[in-house]
Amino acid sequence: MIQQAILVGIGGAIGAVLRYCINHLIESSTFPTATLTVNIAGSFALGVLSIVAANSGFSDDVMLFFATGLLGAFTTMSSFSLETINLAKDGNHWIAIAYSGLTFILCISAALIGWSIGDKVLT
Repeated sequence: MIQQAILVGIGGAIGAVLRYCINHLIESSTFPTATLTVNIAGSFALGVLSIVAANSGFSDDVMLFFATGLLGAFTTMSSFSLETINLAKDGNHWIAIAYSGLTFILCISAALIGWSIGDKVLT
């Protein structure tokens, strides 16, 4: 378990640094271009990785490093995207739609509530 946690941590550190770099390379004041880019790139990468892993027998450790660690820190959107695809692929279309809608609405709502609470505490 410790080896796996270290793999996730190292991958996560790399993913976080990559995200930080991209956020500074792609600056925009009117639209979150960097975040959109990261989310699309991470979702694409996890899609490719999941198919390659399924067909080549990557070890669990490799998947922990890349999927959970690197891409998980790079963007959580990649995990959300793959989970939604897997739900739909398994015939759970309504659950995939509900999951997508709930994620969108509840995550934005939670961020707004957190922002509001933080604003009240700090002011």
